[in-house]
Amino acid sequence: MPQRGSPALRRRRLGLELRRLRESLDLTGDEVSSRLEWSTAKVSRIETARTLAKEADVEALIELYGVDEPLRGILVALRHDAARKGWWERYRNSVPDEYITLIGTEAEATKARNWEPQIVPGLLQTEDYVLGVLHASQDASRLPPSWIQDRVEIRMARQRTLLHVPDPLAHVSVLHESVLKNQYGDARVMRDQLVHLIEVSELEHVEMRILPQDVPPPVSTGAFLHLEFSDFPDVVYEESLRGGQFVEDAEIVYTYERAFGHLVECALDEVASQELIKKTIKYWNR
Repeated sequence: MPQRGSPALRRRRLGLELRRLRESLDLTGDEVSSRLEWSTAKVSRIETARTLAKEADVEALIELYGVDEPLRGILVALRHDAARKGWWERYRNSVPDEYITLIGTEAEATKARNWEPQIVPGLLQTEDYVLGVLHASQDASRLPPSWIQDRVEIRMARQRTLLHVPDPLAHVSVLHESVLKNQYGDARVMRDQLVHLIEVSELEHVEMRILPQDVPPPVSTGAFLHLEFSDFPDVVYEESLRGGQFVEDAEIVYTYERAFGHLVECALDEVASQELIKKTIKYWNR
């Protein structure tokens, strides 16, 4: 089974730590590049995680910054872990780059807040529902069948590695009521999907709320995923027609956090949300 942990996040941690060390010594990127006879762009690429530093590069920076144990060992271990490939890398040819980045990022998240106004959140979807969503996509006719299967597999793997492990991701979601009736697949698929929502909502680390149809949506944004980490700044993943993008500016991320809090306040509580889902299951039994 795939395991949690993200080389991409460790690469970013390594870059942030190396930048912190440089700035603590009041060194500029130009000064570091001059002393090591590197290009300034190389220092920037390492610190921003646009490239993975070679072992020799990390050792050179450690020496330049006068790093002692145990931090030296931590940096070397970070570089080693960052060089590994996540289980999702084998799907890189069949899914968009931004989706690969999302999977690598959420792999080390401790908490996710998810607002979905149109479809069931990816981490809560059944396999048949995933297929229904994919076949309804405007890109479906252009995707090879093997790519569609890869996208189903990766969705299921995300669920296993994030929600069904000893150290699961805490997942809080607010779904608009229309999500329960937006049809993907046939009535059986929808019925099974709603039954699955009931089951997964009973997990201790999963919280699910429904925003009723008769409550005007309190935020105008589309779907978004707010990720928290134990030792890394929060990020937000926005979804749009053209794909997804990350928001990392702390002030903007905080506005999403406040927006989600407002959504929770306007939504039904967990018990009432389950009751509404059960009621909608009867709708799909027609």
